[in-house]
Amino acid sequence: MLDFTKTNISDVVRQAAEPLTGVAQDYDLLMDLMGDARFVLIGEASHGTYEFYEQRAEITKRLIREKGFTAVAVEADWPDAYRVNRYVRGMNDDATSTDALAGFDRFPTWMWRNTVVTNFVDWLREYNHSLPPNATQTGFYGLDLYSMYESIKAVLGYLDKIDPEAAQRARYRYSCLEHFGEDSQSYGYAASFGLSSSCKEEAISQLKELQHRTVEYSQQDGQVAEDEFFYAQQNARLVKNAEEYYRSMFRGRVSSWNLRDRHMAETLDHLVAHLDRQGNRTKVVVWAHNSHLGDARATDMGTSGELNVGQLVRQQYGKDAVLVGFSTYTGTVTAASDWGAPAQRKRVRPGLSGSYEALFHATELPQFWLNLRDNHELGERLRQPRLERAIGVIYLPQSERVSHYFKARLSEQFDVMIHFDQTRALEPLERTPHWESGEAPETYPFGF
Repeated sequence: MLDFTKTNISDVVRQAAEPLTGVAQDYDLLMDLMGDARFVLIGEASHGTYEFYEQRAEITKRLIREKGFTAVAVEADWPDAYRVNRYVRGMNDDATSTDALAGFDRFPTWMWRNTVVTNFVDWLREYNHSLPPNATQTGFYGLDLYSMYESIKAVLGYLDKIDPEAAQRARYRYSCLEHFGEDSQSYGYAASFGLSSSCKEEAISQLKELQHRTVEYSQQDGQVAEDEFFYAQQNARLVKNAEEYYRSMFRGRVSSWNLRDRHMAETLDHLVAHLDRQGNRTKVVVWAHNSHLGDARATDMGTSGELNVGQLVRQQYGKDAVLVGFSTYTGTVTAASDWGAPAQRKRVRPGLSGSYEALFHATELPQFWLNLRDNHELGERLRQPRLERAIGVIYLPQSERVSHYFKARLSEQFDVMIHFDQTRALEPLERTPHWESGEAPETYPFGF
């Protein structure tokens, strides 16, 4: 047995690593670790890496089949994801998974309109259809709050069908937000600096009216009516929180980040409460970036006052939540160079010296996962702060250290870490010339 106090840390990691060989049994021990947890939060170190998405989907399939998980909640807008939810449950007219994902038409489209997600959505639809009558199907839900105007349309569409007078009152309230051409950031700027009145009270009033009429609206036609009311109520809640979020953007990053992650955690709580009312102990898989799902208290984020979904879920549910992260050393990634810019297939620079990525590369193992929850010796060695990389929808290799690294205590941040030393770019459904051609060649560390 290794003496962990004297052994090189890369040898400690190598000894503890569970290799991934591409066979079905690779995650058997991971399933044992998850036990009967109600929440499994599975991250990603970038929004554009194929292996992160593909392995996350495979783990999720096992959780659904073997552990009875009945909800997948993702870092996506509520109305767009709910269209997918209706598709996988056979409740709308979309003919294909590509059609069902058509709502994801704003930057960054590749986050959800990609080959891995379409394959998973197809699988989930087939799985649900294979279940016996009256069995609980697995749904697909969004947690994010960027869809303020789409959610307004959803609330109005629901009320138009069920209560036209209430729809008229809602239109009057939401008309406060009509002056900005559905540009949420313009509204936030104008309201923050007193250039326009805040629509806060109108958004709150509309949510309260829906909440006061819960019994009347949700029990008109059994389970379908209850689900549709929950969908509408959540859209109204999203409008309220998004209105505040867009105003908070101009008060600083910490304020807006915390509001967004609190909204996602709150949405998760409301989703679980809704599904629990159907008679089962709901179990949810959450898909989002590592920065949202790793416990913020173990990172520079926490030091600066930021919190996140992983922290909030852990604080509320303790060992009933399992936090899983991903990492890579090098390869390619789908990302843009600026917000709204075309997607590119970019080269990922090798992990910086002193980073977890470089440490995992030093093991010389191509792919593996680590149990950080139950391995005391490994946990102690990975409790010292190290650099950790995070690539969102934008990747700026020329400023990599400043733009994409932060310090973290890995064994406090996650329960499990999955590492792929070399990864490849996620494949968008719409491949543009920018993506196909990739980045111009670069001589590291200088670009000519």
